[in-house]
Amino acid sequence: MQLAGLYAGIGGFELAFREIGKPRLFAELAGSARTVLRHRFPDAEIVADVADISELPSDIDVVTAGFPCQNLSMAGDKAGISGTKSRDVVHLFSLIERSKPPIVVIENVYFMLHLDRGKAMEFLVGQFEKLGYRWAYRVLDTIGFGLPQRRRRVYLVASRIMDPQAALFPVAEASDPLLEVSLDRPVGFYWTEGRSGSGLTSDAVPPIKAGSGLGIPSAPAVLFPDGAVLTPDIESCERLQGFEAGWTSTANEHKRSPRWLLVGNSVSVPVARWVARRIVSPENPGVDYGVEIRNGSAWPNAAYGDGKVRFKVEADSRPQRSDWVPITEFRTDSWRPVSFRALRGFVTRAEAGTLRYPDGFLNKLRSAMEAIS
Repeated sequence: MQLAGLYAGIGGFELAFREIGKPRLFAELAGSARTVLRHRFPDAEIVADVADISELPSDIDVVTAGFPCQNLSMAGDKAGISGTKSRDVVHLFSLIERSKPPIVVIENVYFMLHLDRGKAMEFLVGQFEKLGYRWAYRVLDTIGFGLPQRRRRVYLVASRIMDPQAALFPVAEASDPLLEVSLDRPVGFYWTEGRSGSGLTSDAVPPIKAGSGLGIPSAPAVLFPDGAVLTPDIESCERLQGFEAGWTSTANEHKRSPRWLLVGNSVSVPVARWVARRIVSPENPGVDYGVEIRNGSAWPNAAYGDGKVRFKVEADSRPQRSDWVPITEFRTDSWRPVSFRALRGFVTRAEAGTLRYPDGFLNKLRSAMEAIS
């Protein structure tokens, strides 16, 4: 297969799809990401802006697109699909209309299903339906694919030559239940939060964030059973996204290293690889179909449409059985302790908020503060 990666970031989609095809063309606005792409995919053509591509090569089989999520994310400005960043997806659909690629794969944040009553999803599937594509989407969680990171993202497959539901809804393998938070195991959380959310995750980290536009890290923290409260380094976070350590190291050539931004915005490689394999080896759908989705209905976690009707699909976010990889496998000597000030801020916010924490969790953090002071 011949691949085109639009809004390509650091090439997570293309790395995942490499076993089924060859990346031919990339479009990526960020110069630091293009530096990574040139290093990792030296044979591919790389352009800066999707809007500058007049037409795709005629032999492109699959287009991947992780279009900007800043206006759709819970952590963003919530301006929606018409926001200054996310509305760039209109260039993608203009290109699809001109070039008519057989298969398109989109990834974006889970929150877009709910923001502004799901207008972003309505826009996406409406555009595909107008252009004659069948579509299916499914929320997939990185933690179900062998990486200890809770990261739910929407993966949408649209096609003119195949039934997308055969790719996204194979007969599911029974996945193991998620571990309950217990102080006997590592506990991941966001030390920058505490009052209204904290992302508590057992033996894993909450979603890796992009950090600031200046490259300032926003790494999660992990409370380990030995009492250490640590944040992972960038190489560990690359691995937690499914890349090899150092995948974005060439971005250090830029004045302000944006590696946290690049890694936090990327797709999780094992999840995208599962989608790629399903595209080349589709199965008869092995899921139950729910009610028809009508105008104004809430968007479910999985659905499909054939251009005439839209249906809710009963499908969970972990469609396969994966070996559990504990977060301790990613811990290295480069992980840094969370500072006294940061821990104190989290505990103060947690005490003032209404969230409930596991017995002993905040006391463990206080003990870590005493060990630092």
